[in-house]
Amino acid sequence: MLKHRGFPGRLPGTDFQFVIRRANPRGVTPITRRERFPDRRPADKRADAGFLQALWDHFGEEPFERGNLDAGRLSWLFGREVVAVDDPFEPASYDSLLRIDVDAARASFPELDFD
Repeated sequence: MLKHRGFPGRLPGTDFQFVIRRANPRGVTPITRRERFPDRRPADKRADAGFLQALWDHFGEEPFERGNLDAGRLSWLFGREVVAVDDPFEPASYDSLLRIDVDAARASFPELDFD
């Protein structure tokens, strides 16, 4: 499992986790698309925005390996702002390649800086 050095471990001042420390011994947690309902808590929305900004700051438009990025946090963005590069995509692999869909990210999170 690739560890993304320099990537923030969590949203500052919260317990919203962005990375995992070690591989799950019971198997890789798959990435699945989670539905974001309009009545989500503001803290959850800030965590999504913070994670997406961290992804952008660290990787930009380049494809990146899932590695030690938290599957739960990725799942909130997967299929919209973060899309699979691999075809076929393996949701339960630390080696899966992903990338940011910049147009979708700008539409969903206009307050973030994608320049």
